[in-house]
Amino acid sequence: MRESLFGRREVLLGGAGLGLAASGLRRLDPVRRTPLSPRQLAGQRVIFSYPGLTPPSSLLRQISAGEAAGVIFFGENISSEAQIASVIRRLKAANARSPVRAPLLLMTDQEGGLVRRLPGAPVLSQKQIGRSADPAAQAALAGTGAGRNLAGAGMNVNLAPVLDVYRQAGNFIEQFQRSYSNSPRIVADCGEAFIAAQQRTGVAATAKHFPGLGAAATSQNTDLGPVTLRLPRAALRSVDERPYPPAITAGVKLIMASWAVYPAFDSKRPAGLSSAVVQRELRGRLGFKGVTITDALEAGALSPYGSYAHRAVLAAQAGMDLLLASARDVGQGQAVVTGLATALGNGTLGAAAFAAAVKRATALRLSLH
Repeated sequence: MRESLFGRREVLLGGAGLGLAASGLRRLDPVRRTPLSPRQLAGQRVIFSYPGLTPPSSLLRQISAGEAAGVIFFGENISSEAQIASVIRRLKAANARSPVRAPLLLMTDQEGGLVRRLPGAPVLSQKQIGRSADPAAQAALAGTGAGRNLAGAGMNVNLAPVLDVYRQAGNFIEQFQRSYSNSPRIVADCGEAFIAAQQRTGVAATAKHFPGLGAAATSQNTDLGPVTLRLPRAALRSVDERPYPPAITAGVKLIMASWAVYPAFDSKRPAGLSSAVVQRELRGRLGFKGVTITDALEAGALSPYGSYAHRAVLAAQAGMDLLLASARDVGQGQAVVTGLATALGNGTLGAAAFAAAVKRATALRLSLH
């Protein structure tokens, strides 16, 4: 939940190889079969961002060097469909020079309602969909519309839908109309329909924010500072996590973890930095085998955890595959790449787990256009 989602109420309508053959790291490139450097391997896990309407040369060089997995776009990056399509062509041209022969992950938040980066579908908010006469049917229409819209601009990942089950009207997630319902069943039905419909268009869906932010009060904003949600484990599993098994059955490609702390699972670390949440709950209990992605590494909820690089390493240790450097600063992403590469080199991040994360991220990229 980056600042642009909760900090502003915006309708965005314009505005050298490692020699680790056994772990699978040496032969990542499916075409050239050349070993990747530590920085290139680290780059396969980092999503970059940039300010303004024109991607800076530093980002294009990062991509051409094979040190970036993708780019996230915000309202400030988009003035028109033609403009962002031109930008994406430049990014893809840079990627064509990369030693990593896999499409970039080109993503945005196109949830509908107040949270849209492109003009057009889906126009209805998730709240409006959940209150319609046939929520699942409307969610499917929204998913199809979102997918066609993003694909038309050249993007291939949507950071949607939100699967948070709100507890009280006007709370943190509901005040921006980003929750389908306070009924876990309705959220599950809508999420499953949106995901399946969107992914049929060739655009990957992202379910968020695991295990759920529906109980966060209006002032509990993880963009601004630490948030703790003291819910019993039984409630988390029966209410907040209830939409995730249907989403996983529908084949959702990515799941984003929350930055809130859930003492029922881990009393010390936010979900996205907690192996108890990511490995035991999401992958172990729910059986998710797709790609995990962090929320914004610059979020205020992570202020106790040091530099961007340190936060990224902690997230990787917890089991997060992709790290979202969304501060609109290429230097942030470069710092994350350096931190991951250093941690891989000195053994802070194990080679086998690193290889597995890169493999999942690369498989996602190869499945998209």
